[in-house]
Amino acid sequence: MGTVTRFDPVAEHERTRAALRAVVPRLVRLLREAPDPDAASGVPLWTVADVAAHLAGVYFAYSADLTGESVEWDGLLPSGEGPLGERIAAVNATSVDLFRGGEHARPGDFVAERSGMFLRATEGLAPDTPVSAPWLGKGVTVSLAAATGLMLSESLVHGLDIARGAGLPWPIGPAEASLVLGQSMPTMMPLALDPVRARGVRIAFDLAIRGGPRLAVVVDDGTLTVTRDAPPRAYDCRITAAPAAFLLVSFRRTPVWKAIARGQMRAGGRRPWLATRLGELVANP
Repeated sequence: MGTVTRFDPVAEHERTRAALRAVVPRLVRLLREAPDPDAASGVPLWTVADVAAHLAGVYFAYSADLTGESVEWDGLLPSGEGPLGERIAAVNATSVDLFRGGEHARPGDFVAERSGMFLRATEGLAPDTPVSAPWLGKGVTVSLAAATGLMLSESLVHGLDIARGAGLPWPIGPAEASLVLGQSMPTMMPLALDPVRARGVRIAFDLAIRGGPRLAVVVDDGTLTVTRDAPPRAYDCRITAAPAAFLLVSFRRTPVWKAIARGQMRAGGRRPWLATRLGELVANP
């Protein structure tokens, strides 16, 4: 089964906060130095400026509730309870419209300000403190640990999108990628499951990220659970991956075949061919 290293939720949350605090100045410099805001980015149909506007929206959304700001989310979010992918696509379009140009014409300054507000407002709070996230679904809350991991994820991945469009370097280190996977994946993977495709499917994945985390990802007839440090059990498929490679494959920024060819991902276990099913069952919002 392999060795499972238990983690300290408080210590890992603090490391995630430190990683977010460290990546923000890099992100702000990138936003300020991108030479052509209208250049194509790493996101299809989005320019560099569109990605920057989206990031401004992300930092606003996660800081607003924690700083006590009143936001009329009902007027900004889609009505009804559609699939997460459709909901996020609609929210993304709204955020780009709201945060591109005008008073938000300097997204680097806005991200610097809002990241400081978020980190100050959450200083000393427990990792399991609930954070409202209505853009993920009506009435949805996530833990502060997950929210911090999601902000780090958005910063790293969309930083790469901007850097690709601007022709600038944007390294993603294994430690910060591991923190994203450990803090945000247990929350986001169940929300992003395609319940139609998962109907009648029963697969247990052992997701072993080099250096941690170790995640038990279990699909059971339309539901999905992700467990850190799960007790020993039988798995159908084991996926071993380098943290940054798995992060970028998960967000469709790197083709899976390239990660495999580079030795960054491999599948094993009783039914290794099932590894490709994970990406089919869990949407990339």
